[in-house]
Amino acid sequence: MSKVNEPVYQLKVTLKGTQPPVWRRIQVHANVTLHRLHLILQATMSWKNYHLYRFEIAGTEYGDPDPEVDFTDSRKTRLGKVVTGENTRFIYEYDFGDGWNHEILIEKIFPAESTGQYPVCLAGERTCPPEDCGGIGGYADLLRIISGPKNKRYKEMMDWLGGPFDPEEFDIVRVNRALARFRPKDKKNSKIPAAFRRAFETED
Repeated sequence: MSKVNEPVYQLKVTLKGTQPPVWRRIQVHANVTLHRLHLILQATMSWKNYHLYRFEIAGTEYGDPDPEVDFTDSRKTRLGKVVTGENTRFIYEYDFGDGWNHEILIEKIFPAESTGQYPVCLAGERTCPPEDCGGIGGYADLLRIISGPKNKRYKEMMDWLGGPFDPEEFDIVRVNRALARFRPKDKKNSKIPAAFRRAFETED
């Protein structure tokens, strides 16, 4: 099936437990593997792909093959084969230690536009928490500490962050620049970060 005729899924991705919520709205081809979707979500949410992940869809868990974890292979599973209807919800978990759970809602399914560029981010709000900050509880503590320069841990936390951190920041231009690396015409782009390059190894 050509990319022009291939269905497109519009997803709303919400980081569970964040208040106000961190969320993104993206569009991806239905034929994307779940492994590539993982890397698209990493770029969309501005995670760094440091940790393991899994999808939970209709009671089945998908992820990288691992003899210690009974995951169905995400590299051999395509989104359109396991999620077929609008208003379907499923879970994407990143970093089993911090436990960043994202709820993904299929808002709509439609034919690809001939001039469309997928994946693409349409909207979103707020930045993702820093990696390894301790999950939702740790992130809440971090925000409390950096909100008051008089807090005794303020300097320690700012040093750990490595610079200013604005939880309200969302740069859609930067997100779409990152997503452009995952479009078919850019498969051989040497600028693809090493951490993301594996996404293309098993794609046809």
